Amino acid sequence: MNMTKGELARYNFQNGCNCAQAVLTAFCEDYGMEIDTAMMIAASFGSGMAGLRSVCGTVTGANMVIGLAKGSDRGAANAAFREFAAGFTEKNGSLICKELLAMRIKTRLTCADLCQDAGDLLERILKS
Repeated sequence: MNMTKGELARYNFQNGCNCAQAVLTAFCEDYGMEIDTAMMIAASFGSGMAGLRSVCGTVTGANMVIGLAKGSDRGAANAAFREFAAGFTEKNGSLICKELLAMRIKTRLTCADLCQDAGDLLERILKS
């Protein structure tokens, strides 16, 4: 069964990855990064950067993937992240973990949902 990157990110999160790891590892195979390396790199980015509830881990994980995909061209990487940030904010209301968590009462979005949203949005951006 083929999963979207979002579905894979959700699966990764539900099976022990933090949110940043979940998104980054969903794309590792595409960019030749070892999963163990990705897990170590993203280890302290979950829960809004080490539990500080700052920038959402799904967002930092997505930005790491953008670096893998477009990092040889800083302008293209910045443009891709800005597109991602705009789309993620439009859909979910914020890029900030504590704000996303506070909105959960209204939105009913879980961290697994945000992992899926980030993976699917990033997949669309990188394919365009």
